[in-house]
Amino acid sequence: GLVGSEMCIRDRCGLICDNKLFIKPTISGREFIGKVVEAPPYVGAKPSFLIEEKIEDSNWLSELIRISLKELPPPKPKKKK
Repeated sequence: GLVGSEMCIRDRCGLICDNKLFIKPTISGREFIGKVVEAPPYVGAKPSFLIEEKIEDSNWLSELIRISLKELPPPKPKKKK
């Protein structure tokens, strides 16, 4: 499991806060999850899909992340000054 309640892992696809997984909303992600729970990962953030029950199901999660990443824009290259 994940250790530490203050831990936040940020990724292009979402973030983990307080042992809860937040996935950036996508159309295909919403269809894959089915019954979506939306909540902001932290105060002032846009709502994300909150994953709690299936957080232990690594196959399900990796599939969700795979289809979410397809729909999300690629990371912006850092411009050199």
